[in-house]
Amino acid sequence: MKEEMFCEGVTRRSFMKTCVTATAMMGLPFAMHTQVAEAIEKNGNPAVIWLHFQECTGCSESLLRSSHPTISTLILDMISLDYHETLMVGAGHQAEKSLHDSMKANQGKYILVVEGAIPTKQNGIFCKVSGKTAMESLQEAAKGAAAIISIGTCASYGGIQSVAPNPTGAVGVRDIVKDKPIINIPGCPPNPYNFLSTVLYYLTFKKLPELDNLGRPKFAYGRKIHEHCERRPHFDAGRFAKAYGDPTHAQGYCLYKLGCKGPATSANCSVQRFNDVGAWPVSIGHPCIGCTEPDILFKTAIAEKVQIHEPTPFDSYAPVDLKEKGKGPDPLTTGFVGLAAGAALGAGAMLAKKLPGNTQEGGDEKSE
Repeated sequence: MKEEMFCEGVTRRSFMKTCVTATAMMGLPFAMHTQVAEAIEKNGNPAVIWLHFQECTGCSESLLRSSHPTISTLILDMISLDYHETLMVGAGHQAEKSLHDSMKANQGKYILVVEGAIPTKQNGIFCKVSGKTAMESLQEAAKGAAAIISIGTCASYGGIQSVAPNPTGAVGVRDIVKDKPIINIPGCPPNPYNFLSTVLYYLTFKKLPELDNLGRPKFAYGRKIHEHCERRPHFDAGRFAKAYGDPTHAQGYCLYKLGCKGPATSANCSVQRFNDVGAWPVSIGHPCIGCTEPDILFKTAIAEKVQIHEPTPFDSYAPVDLKEKGKGPDPLTTGFVGLAAGAALGAGAMLAKKLPGNTQEGGDEKSE
């Protein structure tokens, strides 16, 4: 496979760069990038079957915008994307034949990727492809899959389709398939590199990465967005944006009071970012909406604040408005506050001297 890749224009440098990026994302030692590269070369192009159900195709769109590797390098040189309704040239009977040919030829070895929720009410009639319901297609394809990747919040948890009253009975893959390894890569959309790294991890170690209680790989969803957010120093200092378009918003203050769900959302968006240009919602002024969390996305209003342990800084921090013109306390108020504080400290010191066991005025310690 390696020789074929280089003949088709993929340089050794580009190939190793992809392996190093994926290795770093998975939290593996730098030296293991050679093992990741060897796994890709040894396994050839693992077959991938990608099914679409109730979704907006945003997950596939985000994948199209990755450049390390590009989508062409990914599907032609690293995996064999045998079926994908959006990207494949064939349609109708040709497309359906490609699906079944791949399932038959790669029985027990292909990776099944599911994008979109699966409707279950009225026997699943709300989503059909080639005369089959989404439930039927999923169950059929899952039988021969080595592992299943649910890409996006819809496939992982049901997404917006599952919000009450959930008229179609939309659910995630894990609610239907119970006998296969399933990895959730939630997000609306998810970062394409989380998907790529998951595939490479599976190829390298022949097992799933360590998952959290929601079935997400810990290397991508093991920490809160808030922990590595560039606005975190403003949060710690008590500087919060007051409104969209306000000077505090333009100056990059923390967006928590505008409804940012970052403190309660597990993902690597603040580190990995999107579109290879260092962009993500918070960096351009929009609060995190918690799209990787099944109990937050579409179930809480964007402006609604999440409950966290310390939503405001300690009282010892100076008020952020103190230096703003016309907002700080006037000198007279400051004088009275200082006088009261001084009196309180003096009274406390005198009381301490009179307590048993403390030093007397002459310097001798009081005996019992």
